[in-house]
Order: sequence, then C-alpha cells, then structure tokens
Amino acid sequence: MNPKPTLLSFREKFGYGLGDTASNIFFQFVNVFLLYYYTDVLGLAPAAAGTLFIVARLWDAVSDPMMGALSDRTQTRFGKYRPYLLWMALPFGIVGYLVFAHPPLGPQSKLAYAYATYIGLMTIYTAINVPYSALMGVMTPSAEERTSLATFRFIGAFSGTLLISLSVRPLVRQLGGGDEALGFKLTMGLLSVVAVVMFLITFATTRERVRPMKNPDTSVARDLAVQFRNRPWIVMVLAAILTLSNVAVRGAVTNHFYKYYAGDDGTPVLGFLDRTSLILSTGALAFIGGIFFTGTLGRRLGKRNALMLMTLLNGLTFLAFFFIPREAFGIMLAVNAVGNLFAGPTPALVWAIYTDVADYGEWRFGRRTTGLTFSGAMFAQKIGLMIGGGVSGWLLGSFGFIANEVQDDHAILGIRLMYSVIPGLLGIANALVLLAYPLDGALAARIESELARRREAG
Repeated sequence: MNPKPTLLSFREKFGYGLGDTASNIFFQFVNVFLLYYYTDVLGLAPAAAGTLFIVARLWDAVSDPMMGALSDRTQTRFGKYRPYLLWMALPFGIVGYLVFAHPPLGPQSKLAYAYATYIGLMTIYTAINVPYSALMGVMTPSAEERTSLATFRFIGAFSGTLLISLSVRPLVRQLGGGDEALGFKLTMGLLSVVAVVMFLITFATTRERVRPMKNPDTSVARDLAVQFRNRPWIVMVLAAILTLSNVAVRGAVTNHFYKYYAGDDGTPVLGFLDRTSLILSTGALAFIGGIFFTGTLGRRLGKRNALMLMTLLNGLTFLAFFFIPREAFGIMLAVNAVGNLFAGPTPALVWAIYTDVADYGEWRFGRRTTGLTFSGAMFAQKIGLMIGGGVSGWLLGSFGFIANEVQDDHAILGIRLMYSVIPGLLGIANALVLLAYPLDGALAARIESELARRREAG
C-alpha cells in the first residue's frame, strides 16, 4: 500500500508562486529591456553588448553546477534549499538595482561597470534560483501535487511578466520626466524592493518534506557522472537551450521591433500604455490564461506530448510575424496573444517534468541530486540566453543598426528576422528534440510508487 501523498495548502502553493513573481520581475526586465538599455540609454555598441552577454553566461558554466552541488549538501534547520531564499533575497535586490543605476562614467568605464554588475546579477540569480527551483522537488513526493505547484509557480512567474509589461515603460516616462536613464534607475529601484519582499514571503510560507535516502558516498564527481547518464535530463537540457535561445532573441529586440518597425514613439494608445507596453501586457495576460490549461493538457496528452504540441504552435505564430505589415498593429496584437496562449502551459509542464527527472535519477541510480538536476536545467537556460542574447547584439550590429536613428531597410530586415523567423525556427526545433524524451505517464507513476515504498522502508 502506498503512503498517502502530501497535499499542499493553497497558502503554501501561493507563497511558492510569489518566488517566481520575484524572479521574473528581474528576468523579464533584463530579457526585454537590457539590450535596449545598453544600446539606446547607456550608449554601448550592440556588438559590445552581445559580447557581454556571452561572457557573463560563460561564468554560469561554473556557478550553476557549483550552486546545485552546494545546495544538495546544505543542512540547516530550514532544510537544504529554502534557507537560500532568506540569505540571498536582499543581495538579489541590491545587485538588480545596480545594473540600471547608470553612474556618470566615461565610455570604457561604462562598459566595465556593465560587465561587473551584470555578472554580479547572474551570480546572485543563480544563488537564489537554483535552490528555489529545487525546492519544488522536495515540498511533496506527489507528481500530481508537483504539477499543481508548478502551475502556481508559473501563474506567479507571468504575473511578474505582466507587472513588467504594464509598468516599466510608463514608470520610466513618469519617474524619469523625459530622462530615460533616471527613469530606468528609479523604476528598477522600486521593483527591486517588491522582489525582495516576495522572496521573503516564499521563505516564510514553504516547507521541505522529501528526505532522500542516506548515501555515504557524497562525491560531487559521482553525482555529475550519474547526471550525464540520465537520458531524460539530457533531452530536457537540450530543449531548454533551444527554448531560452528563442526567448532571448525575440525578447532582446522587442523594443527595437516596435520602435523602429511598428513606429512606436512612446505615445499612449490605450490609457497609459504605448504600443510596446500594450503588446507586452496583452501577451502576458494571454500567457497567464494559457497556464490554466496546464493540468488538462498534461492529463489528456501526457506532459511531454502537451509540451511538444504547445511549443510547436508557439513557434509557428512567431514565424507568422514576418508576414505582418508594419501598419497592421491590430493583427500583431492578435497573433502575439495567440502565440502566448499556446506558450502559457509550457513552463509549468517543463518544471513538473524536471521533478520527474530527479525522481528518475534516484530510482535508476540510487542517488537523488535535485539541486544538480535543477541547476543543470538553469545552466542550460542560461546557455540559451547567452546564445540568444549574444547573437542578438552581434546581429543588430551586422545589419547596420544605429541607436536612435532612422534605420535603413537592411537594419529593419534584421530586426524583423530576429523577432519572428529565428525564434520561430528555434521553437520548431525544440518540439522535435522533445520526441526523444523517454518518460511517459505510466513509467513516471511507477517510479513515484516505488520510491515511496523505498523511503518508507528506509
């Protein structure tokens, strides 16, 4: 007879979800606005900004697995992963603010400052988000509850996305009074405070319950060797690289696309929202709407098949953007909303799958490496962001983009390709990679049941 699964309260699920609201305040701010900030506000060359993204992400090749191994070996009265939410919340807010602080520096000093603050942000992001992600794997042993928890997580995540979509451009205008540098600085300062408070609420409302079976061999090298024999993990890592390359390329040129192609001059078109804010906010609302279909799709199609289908449909909507004329903003609004609706269930499905992957590693190899599993996932995402962010800066430069000038046809073509065709093809490639994921619903249920009996016996 299987032990009764741990059912999580609404309070705990909601509190956990707030942690990804905090994370996505920074993630979305950086993904959508940082390249624009570097090129059009700070005055960095696009290629220099692209190289910065590459260098910063290379550091993650070291910091992500280090953080995963460290958190797996942490022992405190608060658990393994949860205490990092308390320890790192304030540094997370401070460094995020410094990225957009815009001190009065010369051109070379500005570039050095950008390197120092962005690499610092990526380091702190790793230190709080690897444990935060791994926490989902130890709050309950129930695969069904984890899927529910992942849904709450990504409602929280895209509430953060919606907050950024609605507020950043209007706040930059209002707080800056026409000075974009001051506007970005004050806006990020305000949002940093919000993010810190949310992480502290997540710490206060969650608990760790799953305890791995004791293993006297604590070798990090052995954990890494086991990880690279975990086929489901390898497939998901490849998929994550493609997913975040897709997100990074499109996100990096969103402001450029609407400013230089669709003619957004910052004039409000609906309330306080200009065209870019409107496209971002309606997309975020559609994404949140899509999240609510996660459970239904997962049950009817299986997590892998649902993820594959939604990823494919999302990629096709991106491709469609290439054929929309610049004056057809209404069509852009509709196609973007549909694409985000398709994408809505995908993050929750991905992270629910990663908890299954961690279970598979413990079941197959006798070692539970939850932190390493999730740190590997985050490393793959950052590699995707590195590729996408670096390529975006380099491509902008190669197509002849010049900040705050009227762009020629070649530069406009480059921006359009980066916003539509390149992310669309990456989305389709991601769906194809997922064909190799081997865990179906029956095997995942068998693994959950057998691990529950092992823990009860051990």
